[in-house]
Amino acid sequence: MKVLVIDTIHEVLVSMLRAEGMTCDVLDKDNRGRDQVMQHLTAYEGLVLRSGVAVDREMIEANPQLKFIGRVGAGLEHIDVKCAEQKGIYVLSSPEGNRQAVAEHAIGSLLSLFNNIHTSDQEVRSGQWLRKQNEGEELAGKTVAIIGFGNTGSAFARVLAGFQVSIIAYDKYKEVLDDKAVEAVSMQTVFERADVVSLHLPYKEETHHLVNEEWLERFKQPIHLINTSRGGIVHTKSLVKALNRGIVKGACLDVLEYESETLKMPPVESLPEEAKALMAHPKVLLTPHIAGLTVQSYEKLSRVLAEKILDLFRRA
Repeated sequence: MKVLVIDTIHEVLVSMLRAEGMTCDVLDKDNRGRDQVMQHLTAYEGLVLRSGVAVDREMIEANPQLKFIGRVGAGLEHIDVKCAEQKGIYVLSSPEGNRQAVAEHAIGSLLSLFNNIHTSDQEVRSGQWLRKQNEGEELAGKTVAIIGFGNTGSAFARVLAGFQVSIIAYDKYKEVLDDKAVEAVSMQTVFERADVVSLHLPYKEETHHLVNEEWLERFKQPIHLINTSRGGIVHTKSLVKALNRGIVKGACLDVLEYESETLKMPPVESLPEEAKALMAHPKVLLTPHIAGLTVQSYEKLSRVLAEKILDLFRRA
């Protein structure tokens, strides 16, 4: 089998596939635009990518020889999965590879926000020594709600377990099993009990702008919000309004709804006013879609995907 890699990935994937007799070619960095990928792909049965190019219906239909599309990572919104499956093409991903990274990033962001670390650092550097004004808040004793209990949601629960918090979880599609650390609840219970809400959801039509004004107003008490999933799940204008009204006490956002499907951001000056208001808000901590990026996850993401590819085609 011939496999084409069109993004920068850890070398372990290439070496594992080659060790099993597959031909695995890596497209040169200067030739990874859509047109170049379309030109080269016709000679390959497998495609491996991250997020640099959208694999849409046109690309899939132009390559009926494909047997699989492998995403080094979790999100599949830049791949027309439905079309691929209709054509008999397997779509594989490796969310297991960066779940620990996402979980640790989420807790780190939350602790920074609770303790004003991100803002007080800048104050000290500018000559301000404001102690009382930066009084923090303890995580212990809070109820943390996890929405979506798949790879990253369950990993976040494991990281949280040592912080003396109550962990509740809701997943519309997957059964959440009660254990000593996590209580499975309804969404109504989340609205009633949560102090912190962390989103671990795929981005699709039904989750687009799930977090909107109506949704936020259903909480019985002010919450802190964490989003390490996809930006389009949160309606920015509604979030800014909720922050200004105190419905949301603070937000840790690793993703924004203005990202493209290939995870790129437009220039700040082109963003709408609500985006600029969000970026200027002192109770918002922003990172550039890096929750899943660590030295360790870089290797694990590729290894997990290679194992899935080999497992599938050893059995074929």
